[in-house]
Amino acid sequence: MEHPESRRLSCAVVGAGGYTGAELVSILVGHPCAELRGVFGSEKRGEGEPQAISSVFPRLRGRCDLPLVPASVEAIRELGADAVFLCTPHQVSHDLAAGLLGVSATADSARRLAPLAVAPVVFDLSAAFRLKDASLYPRHYGFEHAHRGVLEKAVYGIPELFREQLTEAGLVAVAGCYPTSAILALAPLVRAGAIEPGRRPIVDSVSGVSGAGRHATTANLFCEVSLQPYNVFTHRHTPEIGAYAGTPVIFTPHLGCFDRGILSTMHVDLAAGWNGSRITEALRAAYADEPFVRLLPPGEWPSVAAVRHTNVCDIGWAVDEVNHHLVIVSAIDNLVKGAAGQAVQCMNARFGMPEPLGLLPEGSVGARA
Repeated sequence: MEHPESRRLSCAVVGAGGYTGAELVSILVGHPCAELRGVFGSEKRGEGEPQAISSVFPRLRGRCDLPLVPASVEAIRELGADAVFLCTPHQVSHDLAAGLLGVSATADSARRLAPLAVAPVVFDLSAAFRLKDASLYPRHYGFEHAHRGVLEKAVYGIPELFREQLTEAGLVAVAGCYPTSAILALAPLVRAGAIEPGRRPIVDSVSGVSGAGRHATTANLFCEVSLQPYNVFTHRHTPEIGAYAGTPVIFTPHLGCFDRGILSTMHVDLAAGWNGSRITEALRAAYADEPFVRLLPPGEWPSVAAVRHTNVCDIGWAVDEVNHHLVIVSAIDNLVKGAAGQAVQCMNARFGMPEPLGLLPEGSVGARA
């Protein structure tokens, strides 16, 4: 039998002109078992000669000089890639993913699609297939979900929590950046029964400006950006956090004065009988063997600097034993563990390769608590 690491997977990245897409291209060109076959921008790139992606992101010169061509279902399918990564807006992903899987909302458009011998595995980095309740999409994402059958089969992309489901997935809904930072910290505690029933954890998260994407807005300009909350009680990631952490939360996002990274501080009222040592045991049981989660020693706290350009989530915590209150803090790089790196980790898990492949230097980063 062919060893998983000896196989080369052909890959395509759609939306490669954005921060997440460029991050993904950079990871894939260094992956020992990936062959990047095509990079796609928006349909607007149809005018004139295609630019090389390395002219848009000079750091890729000599590493990836593929032309950045307009995206369409037909053009992407013609590549015959094993894995297609969608770094596209939510509704664009909604339509592209369905087309790539040979599904369409209407019979007319279904007839226009040539039969697929083998569909690619689609890794969608938008939120188009993360929420299982289709009725939430008009409110949170501004469109009606037309592919409920695909939505039901999509697997949520946090390998530490959904590894077994990923091995057979045809569509992976890669987790969002804010949700990843909160879910990794909270999910093991919810599963262990550590959170007082009826009490919603409070999640305060600060993200770097790259989380807003590459388009220009006044609030994101160098001379305008400031530390401030936004979308209080209305942020679209709130239901995603609640669904996959396993508990409703009060989530408040903040824009930070830095380019990349997320720091999330969570306040949790503990159930009866829970103390600091039990919290430590629960987190160690969940993450002791995970290469991308580091449990920090007592007194050490996560920082965005410590996780920059890594696929690592750092977690630190402390318990007020008298008042049965937990403060737990996580840090990730929003463009890596919060997006591109996590997508590649999902690809590795899906195709039976070691999850750190292409994401870590020799050796692995493990829990330290």
